[in-house]
Amino acid sequence: MATNPNGGNGVLVVTGIELDDVSKHDESSKDENVTRGNWGSKLDFLLSCIGFAVGLGNVWRFPYLCYANGGGAFLIPYVICLAFAGLPLFYFELALGQFASRGCISVWNLCPMFKGLGYGMMIVTALVCVYYNVIIAWTLFYLFASFSKLPGVPWVGCDNWWNTELCLDGKTVNGTNTTALGNGTSGVRATQEYWDWLVLRRSEDIDESGTVVWQLALCLLLAWIIVFLCIAKGVKSSGKVVYVTATFPYIVLVILLIRGVTLPGAVDGITFYMEPKWHLLKNAKVWKDAATQIFYSLGVAFGGLHTLGSYNRFNNNCYMDALIVALCNCGTSVFAGFVIFSVIGYMAHDSGQEVADVVDSGQGLAFVAYPEAIARLPISPLWAILFFLMLFTLGLDSQFVMMETVVTAALDELSDAFKKRKTLITLIFCSIWFFFGLPCVLNSGVYWLTLFDWYSASFALMIISILECLVVCFIYGINRFCNDIKAMLGYRPNIFWRSCWLVITPVILTGVLGFSFYEYSAVAYAGESFPTWAEIVGWAMVILALLPLPIYAVYAVCQNGGNFMQTLRPVPNWGPALDKHRRIAGYPLLDGFNGDPTVMNSNGKEVKYLANDYPKSSMDGFKNPGFDAGENGQISVGLQCDIDSY
Repeated sequence: MATNPNGGNGVLVVTGIELDDVSKHDESSKDENVTRGNWGSKLDFLLSCIGFAVGLGNVWRFPYLCYANGGGAFLIPYVICLAFAGLPLFYFELALGQFASRGCISVWNLCPMFKGLGYGMMIVTALVCVYYNVIIAWTLFYLFASFSKLPGVPWVGCDNWWNTELCLDGKTVNGTNTTALGNGTSGVRATQEYWDWLVLRRSEDIDESGTVVWQLALCLLLAWIIVFLCIAKGVKSSGKVVYVTATFPYIVLVILLIRGVTLPGAVDGITFYMEPKWHLLKNAKVWKDAATQIFYSLGVAFGGLHTLGSYNRFNNNCYMDALIVALCNCGTSVFAGFVIFSVIGYMAHDSGQEVADVVDSGQGLAFVAYPEAIARLPISPLWAILFFLMLFTLGLDSQFVMMETVVTAALDELSDAFKKRKTLITLIFCSIWFFFGLPCVLNSGVYWLTLFDWYSASFALMIISILECLVVCFIYGINRFCNDIKAMLGYRPNIFWRSCWLVITPVILTGVLGFSFYEYSAVAYAGESFPTWAEIVGWAMVILALLPLPIYAVYAVCQNGGNFMQTLRPVPNWGPALDKHRRIAGYPLLDGFNGDPTVMNSNGKEVKYLANDYPKSSMDGFKNPGFDAGENGQISVGLQCDIDSY
């Protein structure tokens, strides 16, 4: 509201206006950050985080780990590791990305010496993207196959061209009556032969490359087309896709659980899954497995959380988001175990075997054991379609967040001219990664995928996460970081979170890393070790992700004229993306103001900004600007101007 309280002295006093009213930003846009863009809604962001965190590992890895490491007793180390390692890192990375509105590379402008951490994150994520979409291609293959032999499914029976004389279907080995698996008979499940000889067309070892399995190559191409369509418009498109991909798996899990618990033998399977074995808690490996599962399940240190957080509005409550997503992720893992073991218990009951003889993990669970259980159900194609659609959507939203991380990280480092062509650049990236994935659909493809999975996101990711905590807490400064969070949320993290970031989380991760090195075993598939050259390739992936650390450190020192200490300080434009938030957080303005305004920062201290003038188009005629930081990040502005200048 404009008034002229001084009568005819020609001075107009403007009070209570928004800072953006005098800035160059277009308030007609729904996005707070017009240049970068924001999530369309809070729910877009939450579902994207849940979709990223809840992936294939929640269904095909956790249930097996739980029963193998003490059943219900395993939940104790699992929850402890969640509270002291997983959740603190999840909150930490969301807050960092949200504060600076930057992806996993540019966010390290807070300490240029360690910007190589961001490149390391991007490399790890890029390597995972290569093989993760191949797994999605497998689910598409099985999804299409579920329609091919109605009213049954094609992976049962021993009378197909791909079956061998050792094929075991139910209680017979190639038609000869025998006791089922586990009695010394060298029979092979029909579902295992379908997986090995029809789907993978597997060669004997990684040295025997063979040819491209064209069916899998087409499924891989389709998977990449879908990923591109999901992220072509950035968070504006992916934020809507997750309404389906993040919620559909829960619908299917509930349906499968209802069907599973009504089957004979379901109680035996669930009991096997959750029966506590307290004595195993004395085993250090159980605690290591719990920490590792939490770490990889939440997706920390991949750069995805920085990316997701960077599209939030500045005052979004990322603390509550972290709690919701982390608890949802872990709850899903436990719930999925009931779904899996209720059906596995039925399969054991129907085949006359023990649950321990039919259960499996990873690829064996998703593409061998569970499909066999589904084949025993009435209307088996329906359950197969639901199960593989669930796996597809579980993998898809994790994949497109990882790919968005790679694209965002690259664009953040490029000029604005490239950012305007994000759709084209995304298409180029997806095309390149499709070709990178072709070795994984050769006859030797499953060996290459195992090699990628074994090394790409193992030791390097742990090292990066430890350094991430140390750099922010001890070089950037834990107090400064907490003040940054206060500028966003209105309060500083309490002593629990500060203690975790400073000491507890790095110590836990260091212990897990050390134990992983101690327990290290060479890569293997189906019990067969890989040749030495393959192991060297695997370690090269680890080194590739860590190499940017020393390289960029040297580059940063050279860029600063040999001034080592300068590389440990944030770059001049580090901080919030918008000036109205920089004032609240106590950072120099990007656009600047004419004069020397004084602002109260988040510590309640006065900060004087010496910066360039605001554009004349927005500030013509204004004199002696004064600012007062109010509650919830609002700033009241009192500006005087000559009325004759309008």
